Amino acid sequence: MRNIALKLMYVGTAYHGWQIQKNNITVQEVLQKALASVVGHPVKCVGAGRTDAGVHAEVYIANFRTTSTIPTDRLPLAVNTRLPEDIVVVSAREVSEDFNAIGSCLRKEYTYRVYNSRIRNAFYVNRAYFYPKHLDEAVMADAASRFVGTHDFAAVRAVGTDVRTTVRTVYYFDVRRQGDLIELKVCANGFLYNMVRAMTGTVLYAAEGKLTPEGISDILLRGNRTDAGPTVPPGGLYMTKLWYREPVGLDTDPEE
Repeated sequence: MRNIALKLMYVGTAYHGWQIQKNNITVQEVLQKALASVVGHPVKCVGAGRTDAGVHAEVYIANFRTTSTIPTDRLPLAVNTRLPEDIVVVSAREVSEDFNAIGSCLRKEYTYRVYNSRIRNAFYVNRAYFYPKHLDEAVMADAASRFVGTHDFAAVRAVGTDVRTTVRTVYYFDVRRQGDLIELKVCANGFLYNMVRAMTGTVLYAAEGKLTPEGISDILLRGNRTDAGPTVPPGGLYMTKLWYREPVGLDTDPEE
């Protein structure tokens, strides 16, 4: 049986995240149905991570197993004809038997986009967080840098989520402004539920003067969710890069 890795991109506005659910439409459900109609048997996809409802992916990796002999170079076109316009299979490649889109992933990068202008932009609706109060990106960058390193991130996760440990390593958390658009890029070895959105909300609080960048270290040490900033809306969040143990040939390999 072949193990096929797919590189995807999707706009998450219409979906309740990646992971299949009983009563809500998800990216996984739609993709599996499209794949099954192409390969001629039921398919179960393993995804790189559980993106929240409304979150987008510029880059996403999933893998599935199939007895079909369809060439991988023909698979994207065949599947895309059966997918809605907001989900696209960019490329496909046969990978090793033990490759797993989530288990083999070493690092992930998310990008959060803030549209910082007094007047909203219709083209950024559900694509960036409209924030009319002027933000100082230098203060934001200072605040974001306090999250870098290995910490207990219990203060910036959804309360009530059950995980073995809340310790993660953040490799970088960069802030860049281009005109009215501010991008916050964060890379880690794993993320807790709502972690990126809560970290971003905390950085925005620092820019507003509601807390100091220096105080973020203490917030992490205390581990109290109410001390940190709010969870910002999902529409500004994108999965943008993935690193894997083995080269998957889908333009996601680590940069040394």
